[in-house]
Amino acid sequence: MNTLINRAMRLLAQRDHGETELRRKLLIPPMPFVKPQNKKSSWSSRKKPVQNEFAEEEVVRAKQEPRPVPEEIPEEHVQAVIDYCYQHQWLDDAKFASRYISGRSNKGYGAQRIRSELLQKGVDKEIITVALENTDVDWCALARDLAVRKFGENLPTDWKEKSKVLRYLLYRGFFQEEIQSIYRDFDD
Repeated sequence: MNTLINRAMRLLAQRDHGETELRRKLLIPPMPFVKPQNKKSSWSSRKKPVQNEFAEEEVVRAKQEPRPVPEEIPEEHVQAVIDYCYQHQWLDDAKFASRYISGRSNKGYGAQRIRSELLQKGVDKEIITVALENTDVDWCALARDLAVRKFGENLPTDWKEKSKVLRYLLYRGFFQEEIQSIYRDFDD
């Protein structure tokens, strides 16, 4: 049980996690580390092997032992660790969602893609909606900045080039209205 708490603490210290994501990672049994025996270091390959004149048979290397099969982790233990993390306020889906939105929007992703990623991580739809409503990100300005960074200050106006901007911003997760506002609101 303590090793499971230590794993949870290590995972949460690396980055924020949602409850579902942390539960999934804790249910996966850790694989024990087995040091590879067949690899030679560059130092050992430079040395000449010592010949034993009295040995009659060839030296046979020991075969690498198979990895031990990890034991299943009971769901009750994982639930106890999740409860422990909530008690110590290490785990909070609402804070995770708002931090995730902030981080992904800083990397140039739109609300639609961020919502999809949070759903894949198991965050509740209502929590995502509230977090997106409470964020102070100006999605239209972000889409404009991203388009200017990718396509230059004078955004294309002919349909073929304009469709490249549209596809790029749709891929990044911006809504059609936000993309159209680039041309409507920022006409120079």
